[in-house]
Amino acid sequence: MATEIEITKEFRFDAAHRLPALPDGHPYTRLHGHSFRVAVTVGGTPVPEFDWIVDFGRIEAVLAGIRDTLDHHTLNEIPGLANPTLETIAAWIFERAEALLPGVVRVTLHRDSIGEACTIRRRARA
Repeated sequence: MATEIEITKEFRFDAAHRLPALPDGHPYTRLHGHSFRVAVTVGGTPVPEFDWIVDFGRIEAVLAGIRDTLDHHTLNEIPGLANPTLETIAAWIFERAEALLPGVVRVTLHRDSIGEACTIRRRARA
């Protein structure tokens, strides 16, 4: 019987952003920054000869590219993040991770300092 396993790799980044879609005067329309923690989860059945679903080194390589794009940048200047809400950033990370790393099932983006997080999951395929 095959076993479904999920493994998770985390990375952190710091970035600035503002939320231009909010009404004038809202405090989040001003440029401000956060420290983010990202957990990317890959699911699958272990490859018999290795007893793993994917090499953590491969996951690290994919996530390093994503981290480098985000870390110490203004998120609004990155294509696809014009209005970088927690939800938008998490979905952006999910799309890039999934495109380069088949099997991504979940991305959770945390702002630990203020106790907030957003999770994006792959929907079950019909």
